[in-house]
Amino acid sequence: MANKRITMRKIREVLRLHFVAQLSVRKISASTKISPSGIQKLLTKAKALSLTWPLPEGLDDSQLAAKFYPRADIRPSQRFEVPDWAELHQALKGKGMTKTLLWEEYTQQYPNRCYSYSQFCDRYKHWLKKQKRSMRQVHKAGEKLFVDYAGQTMPIVCNATGEIRHAQIFVAVMGASNYTFAEATYSQTLPDWIGSHVRAFEFIGGVPDIVVPDNLRSGVTKACRYDPDVNPSYQQLAQHYGTAIVPARPRKPQDKAKAEVGVQIIERWILARLRHHTFFSLAELNHCIRALLLEVNNKPFKQLKGTRQSLFDALDKPALMPLPKHAYQYTDIKQVKVNIDYHVQYDDHLYSVPHQLVGERLELHAKDNLIEAYFNNQRITSHPRKYHPGMTTRPEHMPVKHEKHHRWSAGRLMNWAKDIGDEVLIWVRSQLQQKQHEEQAYRVCLGLLNLSRNYPAHRLNNACGVANQHRLYRLKHIKEILQSNQDQLPRENQPQGMLLPQDHENIRGPKSFH
Repeated sequence: MANKRITMRKIREVLRLHFVAQLSVRKISASTKISPSGIQKLLTKAKALSLTWPLPEGLDDSQLAAKFYPRADIRPSQRFEVPDWAELHQALKGKGMTKTLLWEEYTQQYPNRCYSYSQFCDRYKHWLKKQKRSMRQVHKAGEKLFVDYAGQTMPIVCNATGEIRHAQIFVAVMGASNYTFAEATYSQTLPDWIGSHVRAFEFIGGVPDIVVPDNLRSGVTKACRYDPDVNPSYQQLAQHYGTAIVPARPRKPQDKAKAEVGVQIIERWILARLRHHTFFSLAELNHCIRALLLEVNNKPFKQLKGTRQSLFDALDKPALMPLPKHAYQYTDIKQVKVNIDYHVQYDDHLYSVPHQLVGERLELHAKDNLIEAYFNNQRITSHPRKYHPGMTTRPEHMPVKHEKHHRWSAGRLMNWAKDIGDEVLIWVRSQLQQKQHEEQAYRVCLGLLNLSRNYPAHRLNNACGVANQHRLYRLKHIKEILQSNQDQLPRENQPQGMLLPQDHENIRGPKSFH
């Protein structure tokens, strides 16, 4: 709210974390990357609007924006662009790098909003002084779950080909008790990342208030490794379980010290012990990890009383939120634009949406067996998911003219053709069989059958008989036969070169071209 409008997705997340998760303003700020003052203004505005959670059904993003921003935000942007001091500090460690060079690059990037060189150096100096302080973190019971991937991987050999794949090791550690979960997945992609979280929640038997991930690619929306915006699918996971995602600050390993230590323990006490084993499947590797994980969590501390398991049972477990009735099902969320044919594409398959939305941008939610389309945060349609190229169209999404066309089917066309005559049925069936998709022949078949409005059934049937005999499969051929009355000639008197040039003394035949 300070210098720019906050997105509707973040406003919804702030309201959910305040009313449902009941987090403090600072924790909400850490999760959403909105300033505490901005969150206070949001909550004050929500109170004035009598908004709670869940929001009223049918309140889409445009209506929500109108409530929070009744007039366009015309306030000027921040006068000076503040450099990323941490990134600048790391760059200065490079050989030959100077503050003058970095300031020149900064002025080129923000020519109208840059500090002078003296201000640049002075502000960097003040920032640097603040970095000398440190703070011992105190973790509350059931509050935080730290998640990360180990740097070490484990090889898995394919039985059939001998190919080796390297499995990634996901690690999750509870803040108060150090209770640890680990598993192997084939990749660090979003489906595996989300699935590991689901299994981690099941392992600990509850849900923490906050999940602290590293700023890795799977958890963020852009390709930048340290983008603070949480991936929509990851945020949907948090909403399903009623928790908050608070990514660790870039280049601040102390924010995720628990995960760093947990990774070391998994590498030393589990992966090192499995280094001489050969695994032929992911399930086999995870079975061994789970067995050794039991030992890790029951191993006595050296300087404390008890074990990770005993501390977890005493501290974290009673404070965890209960698991929801159903586990989260991974949902791939992507932005799509409605094509002129009122369909959107996902994995080579086209799905229809209401034709009024042509040209609009929608949010597509793809689950294992369901495709859902959302417009302004409101679900507008859903389809069973297909795993092959093609098109799925619902009649109610079509314009009236298109809907009438799609009411036809191959069976209905052949039934009409049969009522006219057997030759008509043969011609229609051959049209349907010649096309790669039956729908491609509907138009020409309807054109033929509609000729029965202008010609008696027996004439149309005879014309199709002539066309079938001479393998003429164009609609214009049928029309020419009817217009020239060739269908009324006895079969034995019909010329063999139907609709082709007739014999004439001035026309050379095939014998002339030996």
